Amino acid sequence: MTKPNLLGKEGEEEARKYLMKHGYTILAINWRWYRYELDIVAFKDGELIVVEVKTRSANYLVPPEEAVNYRKIRHLTAAGYAYARRFRTKDLHVRFDIITIIKDKDGYSISHIENAFCPPY
Repeated sequence: MTKPNLLGKEGEEEARKYLMKHGYTILAINWRWYRYELDIVAFKDGELIVVEVKTRSANYLVPPEEAVNYRKIRHLTAAGYAYARRFRTKDLHVRFDIITIIKDKDGYSISHIENAFCPPY
């Protein structure tokens, strides 16, 4: 596995631990629908939460959340609603969050952006 892929997997694991520590129930990790993938699908307070995890090293120039562009948002929302249909959770409100993780020599800095975006349709 390449170094960026390893960093991404580490970040997803840190995000999973963070969510569980904050009372979320993890329903799926790396759930695939056609060519789209949801990093984490969770449940809390009657909501289905789709979490996109962006991990970067400390010396990265662009903030990780800026990697979630309009195209990525369309893919995440399509896959999120597909998940809700597939597992018959479509009656739940679906929320889209972003967790950003910056790794430096001291460990990880985690930021959780709840309701990071609304579906474009």
